[in-house]
Amino acid sequence: QVQLVESGGGLVEAGGSLRLSCAASGRDFSTNAMAWYRQAPGKQRESVAAITSGLRMKYADSVKGRFTIARDNAKNTVYLQIDSLKPEDTAVYYCASDPSEWKILVGTPNPSYWGQGTQVTVSS
Repeated sequence: QVQLVESGGGLVEAGGSLRLSCAASGRDFSTNAMAWYRQAPGKQRESVAAITSGLRMKYADSVKGRFTIARDNAKNTVYLQIDSLKPEDTAVYYCASDPSEWKILVGTPNPSYWGQGTQVTVSS
């Protein structure tokens, strides 16, 4: 079992930055693939960044060059650095985890574990 708790969301002006954190508990963190998803109002949840246990990373085209995912296995934490924020980045951001790297890298809608989400609001 893995429990995920996100933090770091908030209200920020366009062009600003945020760093989201996802603290994981459970023994499988270092071997699980991790991802950040987001869900904007009226839209489907989408994967925006993923990182495997071997540090392979993948990003959605819409966030490439602005989002950076990282993980610290010693702290059981995965991060999402978001730069050059745009109003269209407004969403609830969710952390996800799965033992299957393939599922995480293809952006599965059903990872094994979800966090509760953290709201990011970008004002124009």
